[in-house]
Amino acid sequence: MEFSVKSGSPEKQRSACIVVGVFEPRRLTAVAEQLDEISEGYISNLLRRGDLEGKAGQMLLLHHVPNILSERVLLVGCGKERELDERQYKQIISKTIKTLNETGSMEAVCFLSELHVKSRDIYWKVRQAVETTQDTLYSFLAMKTKKGEPRRPLRKIVFNVPTRRELPIGERAVEHGLAIAAGMKTTKDVANMPPNICNPAYLLDQAKELETYPSVAVESVNEKQMHELGMHSYLAVGRGSANESIMSIIHHKGGEEGEAPVVLVGKGLTFDSGGISLKPGEAMDEMKYDMGGAAGVLGTMHAIAQLNLPINVIGILAGCENMPDANAYRPGDILTTMSGQTVEVLNTDAEGRLVLCDALTFVERYEPDLVIDVATLTGACIIALGAHATGIMSNHNPLAHELLNASEQSGDKAWRLPLWDEYQSQLDSPFADMTNLGGRAAGTITAACFLSRFTKKYNWAHMDIAGTAWRSGKNKGATGRPVPMLSQFLMNRAGIESED
Repeated sequence: MEFSVKSGSPEKQRSACIVVGVFEPRRLTAVAEQLDEISEGYISNLLRRGDLEGKAGQMLLLHHVPNILSERVLLVGCGKERELDERQYKQIISKTIKTLNETGSMEAVCFLSELHVKSRDIYWKVRQAVETTQDTLYSFLAMKTKKGEPRRPLRKIVFNVPTRRELPIGERAVEHGLAIAAGMKTTKDVANMPPNICNPAYLLDQAKELETYPSVAVESVNEKQMHELGMHSYLAVGRGSANESIMSIIHHKGGEEGEAPVVLVGKGLTFDSGGISLKPGEAMDEMKYDMGGAAGVLGTMHAIAQLNLPINVIGILAGCENMPDANAYRPGDILTTMSGQTVEVLNTDAEGRLVLCDALTFVERYEPDLVIDVATLTGACIIALGAHATGIMSNHNPLAHELLNASEQSGDKAWRLPLWDEYQSQLDSPFADMTNLGGRAAGTITAACFLSRFTKKYNWAHMDIAGTAWRSGKNKGATGRPVPMLSQFLMNRAGIESED
């Protein structure tokens, strides 16, 4: 898909299609008014007949509009002008792209980027249009024998900006949007891959694909090395699987040598059966998405490598598979973590924290500036926040605020939950330093409390993406989140501006 920006009048566009907006009730945008004037009232006459009301998402494709150079004009309903917010803007862009892709318009000039969206500038509108377009056109066809692609798919789209002065800003927005969309695609492709293919070794192979970027180097830690390091908690989780546990380590060396890195740690349970504490059979196929954290870190590393951010970042993919067999770990087992702390296992389906705790201890060697772990950790997070927001917990207020700011900028929603000491007692064990389960109450928070015991030596945040990493049901599939938020966070850290 090819993207570009330009600044020009609609009547001069010679394209397969021009896309313009119409507000309720049948009120033409400024650009649509120009086309109406050139076509001698052709468009307004159609609207008066009731062909389009202007409700958000309505589409009316016109062919051979009088005096217009383009073959088609697509009128897009934008709802009430004063109510156009970022959520509705993205929905309108998505519906527009679907329509263009299904109606044979292989290229289009889109004026929707000139719409006024509450509190959002031209950079945001163009970048979101690029990201939304790529997300809308995404499909996972790797395992299908018949691809079923459109005969004349959309190949090129030009977003118009109001003045020539804004062209550099628009071009920057396209560059950033393409990098983030590429990272999201990587995340979705890996997460959607079936677990008989996507195992910890496959995660390592996908990490090595990023070595085509000069800033990236990849290494790994296998089970023998984990044993030597004392990562007995991580090893216990993978003990029941025929697939070896592998921790992949991706280095993006964009900053000064010796500069403390930002470390991202992704939970990479390539399949989570629950182990001996077996999950119910319904929707267990979706447990291939339990590596959504690792997929999100991989996609973020792709995005920042493509942008060549001037910052040092290390991405950890904590690859593992949780299966029941004669060698699997059990409820009642007591594990010694890499930190030396002991954990009583109450439920083998609370396995992600047992993998992450050793990975979080491992990263101390990098003397990080900060550490963020990303994990599909708790069903409780879905109960608390649904499928709309990622849960954030942190031991450092400024870091939490940075992440929430990046969430707001990127439109990748997140919400902070408390991490108060009062919750820690729910992890008490009569036999070990802690249990791996804090009970039903505040399950998302107690899981983060568990991880906080392994993050005393650095500033740390935990992102629970259980509700946001994938969609369930008939249209199930990975979402590519939280790549936009994490990429924005790292762009902010690197001092990347929209106008430079």
